[in-house]
Amino acid sequence: MTDERIDYADDLRNALDVLRRGGVILYPTDTVWGLGCDATDSKAVARIYELKQRAESKSMLALVCDEAQAERYTDDAPEIAFTLMREADRPLTIIFDKGNGLAPNMLADDGSVGIRMTREKFSRELCRRLRHPLVSTSANISGSPTPAIFSEIDPEIIRKADYVVHYRRDDTARHKPSSIIKISGNGVFRIIRE
Repeated sequence: MTDERIDYADDLRNALDVLRRGGVILYPTDTVWGLGCDATDSKAVARIYELKQRAESKSMLALVCDEAQAERYTDDAPEIAFTLMREADRPLTIIFDKGNGLAPNMLADDGSVGIRMTREKFSRELCRRLRHPLVSTSANISGSPTPAIFSEIDPEIIRKADYVVHYRRDDTARHKPSSIIKISGNGVFRIIRE
């Protein structure tokens, strides 16, 4: 990996090209640096599990660019879920009862899936242009500390990603993890992490 700086537009195009070819990227999100791929591509999702040395029984979440994309990839979701996504003032992951159109290995054993609408510039634009949700999982080996900033990422993770985004590598701001709530089709919800 070279450390040359490239402009935002080229960085975005390079990341999209890798995603469209089934690759794995290392990229900044609205919470921490993450590993990502097209959330509808089961082979790419499997590569992330392998890279993280994580059991496939531990599902990963998907980032979407807007409510419409969230609705397209969930089944029987109550309207309150999309209202909460829209109105949240910090990152909010919602666990829906049923995913729809996502890679099977993105879903928990019960068919549920975690989805977060990102407001972070780069990840939102990736989701918009890819026209699919983007896997978002912390950029670490399973069981290791989650890297909040680029300089904390294990060099092994950097080496194994197909593309490492340049945008925000120098950003040292530390963001909190998302809140997590589970919303059932009947509108009943449970707070999992505040």
